[in-house]
Amino acid sequence: MNLEDSRLCWVALNFLGFEGLKSARKALERFPSVTDLFHAERRELERSGIDAESVGRIISGKALGRAEKELAKLEKRGERLITAEDGEYPDLLREIYDPPLVLYCAGKAEALKGPAVAIVGTRKPSPYGRAVAEKLAAELASRELVIVSGLARGIDSSAHWGALKEGRSVAVLGSGLDVVYPKENALLARKIRENGAVVSEYPLGTMPLGRNFPVRNRIISGLSLGLLVVEAAQHSGSLISAGLALDQNREVMAVPGHVTSELSRGTHWLIQKGARLVESWEDVADGLPSPWREEILARGGGPPCLPPPSVEENEILEKLPPDAALPIDAIVEATGRTVAETLAVLLNLELKGLVLQSAGKCFQRRI
Repeated sequence: MNLEDSRLCWVALNFLGFEGLKSARKALERFPSVTDLFHAERRELERSGIDAESVGRIISGKALGRAEKELAKLEKRGERLITAEDGEYPDLLREIYDPPLVLYCAGKAEALKGPAVAIVGTRKPSPYGRAVAEKLAAELASRELVIVSGLARGIDSSAHWGALKEGRSVAVLGSGLDVVYPKENALLARKIRENGAVVSEYPLGTMPLGRNFPVRNRIISGLSLGLLVVEAAQHSGSLISAGLALDQNREVMAVPGHVTSELSRGTHWLIQKGARLVESWEDVADGLPSPWREEILARGGGPPCLPPPSVEENEILEKLPPDAALPIDAIVEATGRTVAETLAVLLNLELKGLVLQSAGKCFQRRI
């Protein structure tokens, strides 16, 4: 084992940080480099304030031994490690309070460096919320912004899927890279890796414990120029993310919703407190710092136009509201067509990006 391998030492320090060492970064500040920390003698480590158990793991070589196995596993999986001293480490993330010591990364590491916007929200969105998140993510991604979110159910998933239609996305996990949560998003995670990245500061095998998610939220906002909240209840994890974004001097934005909806309470509260009200991708771009604001707004345009809807497609589109999902039976009754005919037209509308399908064969018109 080569103690000069700083990557090995970074992984070992990251392990210690999650297993009892009160502040791995503070301990590191007492030594010229991470390798010097692992070269140090017991007395020097104890004087630096490192707890006895962590000192024992460093002196015995257990911490480095475990790190060596971790890097071997990561290499076997075809994934990579980005440490705080690597040039690939995201500049924006480096600026925040308590940036992660390492990032486990699956996919394209360069996606972490590009201008990004975070989109977060409730795990149980309304059809309106899903449609708005997907639409805004697609429009922003088509203008070369990376969309960052947390791979959770609901708004996170809608934002990722929207971004993938036109560009790149980054997912930040509250678990190890080998423990995708929720499981139904395994396909989504694979799609994100193709052009973007899935990242985590947690070691391989880390389970998605509840306490991990508030901690990982600082990375979601830290990677981004601004954070957009789409639907959030009054006491919501998304509001915690908004608070972290403010602490990091990021622009906080929110989409207004129905005044009677509980899912509008959090976003309306943010807007009352000064968050930027967002109705379009231009509103998001206008809230970004220079020079990104000017660059994104100058891109204008958008994705290429698809053929216009046919007469049959327009007939069904007119029956579909943008803020609610209708079951197939209701659509059949409204149009007078058979189930087979209606589903065939709806499929074409989905392929054109004009209709969104949700569970239970329910459909809504995209905004």
